[in-house]
Amino acid sequence: MSVSKEYLKEERSQEWRTELRKNLKNKERLEFARIKMNEVDPMERIRSNIEVNKGLSPIEAVAEARRCIDCPDPTCITGCPVEINIPKFIKRIETGDFLEAAKVLKETNALPAVCGRVCPQEKQCENNCFYQKKLGREAVAIGYLERFAADYERNSGNISVPEIKERNGIKVASVGSGPAGLAFAGDMAKMGYDVTVFEALHEIGGVLKYGIPEFRLPNEIVDVEVDNLRKMGVKFETDFIVGKTATFDELRADGYKGFFIGSGAGLPRFMNIPGENYIGILSANEYLTRVNLMKAAEPDTDTPLLEGKVVAVIGGGNTAMDSVRTAKRLGAERAMIIYRRSLEEMPARIEEIKHAKEEGVEFLNLNTPVEYFADEKGRVNRMKVQKMKLGEPDASGRRRPIPIEGSEYFIDVDTVIVSVGVSPNPLIPAAMPELEVTRWGTIVVNEDTMQTSVPDIFAGGDIVRGGATVILAMGDGRKAAAGMNEYIKEKVKS
Repeated sequence: MSVSKEYLKEERSQEWRTELRKNLKNKERLEFARIKMNEVDPMERIRSNIEVNKGLSPIEAVAEARRCIDCPDPTCITGCPVEINIPKFIKRIETGDFLEAAKVLKETNALPAVCGRVCPQEKQCENNCFYQKKLGREAVAIGYLERFAADYERNSGNISVPEIKERNGIKVASVGSGPAGLAFAGDMAKMGYDVTVFEALHEIGGVLKYGIPEFRLPNEIVDVEVDNLRKMGVKFETDFIVGKTATFDELRADGYKGFFIGSGAGLPRFMNIPGENYIGILSANEYLTRVNLMKAAEPDTDTPLLEGKVVAVIGGGNTAMDSVRTAKRLGAERAMIIYRRSLEEMPARIEEIKHAKEEGVEFLNLNTPVEYFADEKGRVNRMKVQKMKLGEPDASGRRRPIPIEGSEYFIDVDTVIVSVGVSPNPLIPAAMPELEVTRWGTIVVNEDTMQTSVPDIFAGGDIVRGGATVILAMGDGRKAAAGMNEYIKEKVKS
């Protein structure tokens, strides 16, 4: 059966079939293979922080954009937490209007160059692409195209600023400058508000700066997108801890009418196994923050990092991949992932796992550490590991890992990085006892508006979800901006 007949076999309305035939005038669209992005050679990239993915050329971008059949019911949009008009920006690329494509992206996305690099499109927009959902074929490379349009605009020097409504003089604040806070700030600025972002650290970007290595997300990309928010009128205050530097009441007295809490989940979790306090065992959060933000790997730093030649990273998410790949770049002779489930069940992006394997990372799946040992100076030098098998699915839908009795063995290590999750930052809830939180420390919100139990405070991202992707956090920020706008309008009326 030809592809076009397979389409027509779908039980769709006559309008769908009419649109389909119109789009199938050039049937080659359906025969194009998904573009493959060029990458830096693994042996070259592990010697530096050079970005691994090279991006698309204009010719490649146009060819990939031609694969989009412009569905009359674009389910890719519903799969996008910030609701980018995906067919619209892709069609701009297809016609060669790359700058216009970037403008379309920025209608709903404050950080398109960031999202094009780090969003799990394969689980969101691309997972909802018609090719994949109905034909079982590779989706249009939406993430690659988003990155292309944003990068083209930046490299052209002709960076557009979204349309801003007339200023209303109403002051609002974002507590935290991560993806949730930046998305909130961008939307509020577009609506005419006077927006200030308060950041506890010395650089803007939150997890985009301290948590994601430059080989995956160069700092320059984050800086350019933050600078675009500045052009929109957003103000930034660094080294400012809301609740300490100034209380909410003090900020209210200074004229702020609404607050968004996007303070993240910076409290690392550990496994509470014997020996976990030895020197050389640290959280992925500390490890990545010290390397990415504090330049701990540089020779003249004030806060040097212990050099590890045999590094074990415990966990299977993107943060674990970032940590183990960073260790390779810092000179680890052996770098390994130890994860208690199978490779197929690892939550990290497929692309991150692929890159780690190419770079020589070992994967010890169905294994878990049970005890650490140290030398006479207290530095970890060995770990006891137990093999696991998979049982019935647990609450997460994945098969539960079960220890295999008598399967313990030892591995020599000199550095262990624990990446088994994080907990919400407790600073804001501690400063505001009237704020309703869950037993896990996350802030309770109205899911439609992101409003908390304190009417002028909204929240989103990891502080609400406990753990979220960049794009989900941004979706929360946009939803909170809409909710706060309605709250302030109602308050002004009354």
